[in-house]
Amino acid sequence: MLRDIFIDNNVAKNFANPLDVEYKKLVFWLIEYNKLNPIRNAYLVTSNKLLKEYLASSGLSSSSTNIVMIIHKMTREGRLVKFSNQDIKNFKAKHLTKRVMKRLTCNAKDINHIPLVLLSNRKYALTIDDKFAKALTSIPGFVATVASRPEHLPYRNLIAK
Repeated sequence: MLRDIFIDNNVAKNFANPLDVEYKKLVFWLIEYNKLNPIRNAYLVTSNKLLKEYLASSGLSSSSTNIVMIIHKMTREGRLVKFSNQDIKNFKAKHLTKRVMKRLTCNAKDINHIPLVLLSNRKYALTIDDKFAKALTSIPGFVATVASRPEHLPYRNLIAK
């Protein structure tokens, strides 16, 4: 099983600024690459919409820990789990019924990110948006692990399948 993670733009935009120890560990985990044992590598869950958000908020930073630079490296190494607009549309049609949508308080952009997390292998999300976090944990039939700090997610662990 891929060691994948969804990182919300509200967290990723801070990668280029001075980082605390836990964020440094997360960035190192994302950057680290083992060609001989690819199952041990980190994979980032994305979509075109999320990539545009990352670029809009971090694209001008020259830091090597900028999320855009990390994505560039991960793309070259084949470590993006990218869901298409059709994947998102299909998920929303099947799982985000009118009844479910009425209970969600997150914004429209975040509704498009819900499928990314819930379609991913491990369903791990790092976000500081409480409304988005609540939405991720309230979709019937899915169990997501959501945290506002990297150390609260077991992101380095490999779950054997």
